[in-house]
Amino acid sequence: MSVSELHEVDEPAFSGLVERHRRELHVHCYRMLGSFDDAEDTVQETFLRAWRRRETFESRSTFRAWLYRIATNASLDLLAQRRPRAATGGEVQWLQPYPDHLLDELPADDADAPEAVAVAQETIELAYLVAVQHLAPRPRAVLVLRDVLGWPAKDVAEALGDSVNSVNSALQRARAGMREHLPAERQDWAGGDTDAATREVVRRFTDASAAPDLDAVAVLLRDDVRSSMPPTPGLHVGRDAVLADWIAEGYPEITGLRTVPTAVNRQPAIAYYLDGRPLTIDVLRISGRPSR
Repeated sequence: MSVSELHEVDEPAFSGLVERHRRELHVHCYRMLGSFDDAEDTVQETFLRAWRRRETFESRSTFRAWLYRIATNASLDLLAQRRPRAATGGEVQWLQPYPDHLLDELPADDADAPEAVAVAQETIELAYLVAVQHLAPRPRAVLVLRDVLGWPAKDVAEALGDSVNSVNSALQRARAGMREHLPAERQDWAGGDTDAATREVVRRFTDASAAPDLDAVAVLLRDDVRSSMPPTPGLHVGRDAVLADWIAEGYPEITGLRTVPTAVNRQPAIAYYLDGRPLTIDVLRISGRPSR
């Protein structure tokens, strides 16, 4: 679209232009904010700002890139207003999952398309998103624009109103921060496999959780499993510590629990209902195979 065409378009036509980018922009804001609901509000704010500032669009960038620039800055504005959410034992206190069926709305017929790159599996999984939420807002934005979207440093600097040197420095800090919160090997935390063995592990965990059968659950947990139950403070590390906490919280005595297999963030998940009401959701990372 030319600059003159965009400047002259009416509001209904403009809405049609931006709506085709809604889902990918929503995923982008979700990465920045860690909240599905906040991302929805920020996309709406992005479209409103884009309409009001349509005369600032210049043909040297694509319409899509221009929208991403607005969405990134809208996310930064919200992060600046947001009250800090205290961490529990070093963990992010609140992170909403992203339903897989909504990720499926994005075009998937071209692996090299920008939309496909923007939702690469490893950058939508919860392990990655938790690590991102530990970053300060500015380095977070730089990381997402550079490493997820693949923008050149010059374009990131222009979008954020920074110098290239500042962007490169922020990227170094962001990558260092990510290394602190992610396993050294990415294959250790990729959790979206759908092979038969993985499905069997998920089935066993689902059945054991619904029983509830703590011994059967224990067999499926890694020795270094980590568990937190936001907003309740505390992080429990190791199978014995996690099981002891669950026992203390009365998990084995729960009755009326129903489990429903689902998928979020390209990972297997289990939704829990207690007496017919939504209770919680477990998002699983499958690594290796149970011993028995």
